[in-house]
Amino acid sequence: MTVVLATVCQDGVVLGSDSQITDKGRGMTYPAEKLHPLGTKAAWGGSGARSVLTDVQRCFNDNSAAILEAPDIGRALQGQVLPILRHHYETFIPDVPGEEGGGTPSAYVMAAGWRDGEPWIIEITPSGMIGHYADIGFHAIGSGAAMAQQAGSLLSHFHLSKRSVRFGCAAVLRVLQALDLTSASVGKPFSLCRIDADGAHHLSDEEIDEVGDVVRQWEEAEQKVIGKIFD
Repeated sequence: MTVVLATVCQDGVVLGSDSQITDKGRGMTYPAEKLHPLGTKAAWGGSGARSVLTDVQRCFNDNSAAILEAPDIGRALQGQVLPILRHHYETFIPDVPGEEGGGTPSAYVMAAGWRDGEPWIIEITPSGMIGHYADIGFHAIGSGAAMAQQAGSLLSHFHLSKRSVRFGCAAVLRVLQALDLTSASVGKPFSLCRIDADGAHHLSDEEIDEVGDVVRQWEEAEQKVIGKIFD
């Protein structure tokens, strides 16, 4: 199972992901990085066929400046991803003896950033459609997306769009930890990236551990309040 999610904060955007890759054809899972830089001012993640996402990563690395400087970032992302999808669809062999249920070449791509004081979250679907989610404030892709959306809804009363990216990092990590508890195929290590006016910063393992300490303090504080109200 894969989950990549993004949330809008008052001063930026936070992205997070798990690291578990499922290879249906071989019946195995393994860890891999799912969040990637898109230049220095944005980031992206993907779910689906690894061969497609590898080509997308190479393409984005080569064309990040053109994408981020384009008047319409969604159209710019679509223009890069569509030829890759078409190539893999055209060369895909669906009926390989002994490899039934081995997957398809479809993939979802989600990118996010902060430009001119405004957030943007854009998804490119396997059919090449563009989805804009900054106005909604939260979006997730991957087979764990439905559960991530539900977890995000349970945190909606914290009004993330009115809080800092520091709080956003804690909220995103808390969602990922919840999914780790409820799904065997969502797992550590987790990745976090915060994006604000200063650019994109991919958190180190040590920084993610520090966010984890904040989440634990948050949870402990909630338990204390619940105890005071209901005990």
